[in-house]
Amino acid sequence: MTDSYITVGDGVTGFIGPDATRLLHARTVKHALRACKLGFRLTRTATPTRSFAMASKITGKTYKRGQYDQAIADVNGWIWAMESALPVVKR
Repeated sequence: MTDSYITVGDGVTGFIGPDATRLLHARTVKHALRACKLGFRLTRTATPTRSFAMASKITGKTYKRGQYDQAIADVNGWIWAMESALPVVKR
């Protein structure tokens, strides 16, 4: 197990360590999927195909075009599991 943790305090949240960084990345992917579902793009390169590919790297499942709800639910489940496993340090 690595020394990953989340720090909270003074209006700032820090993600320390590789597992915490992956958690932050997963949250970003979830929001990218939600934006793509609504027809928005976060950046020029954040296409639905790339968002599904990033979700696949996180969950280990493959997603077809239009499976936004399934991908969001799977990534959200992974986020929930990771959040419950990482300790939160209050400053």
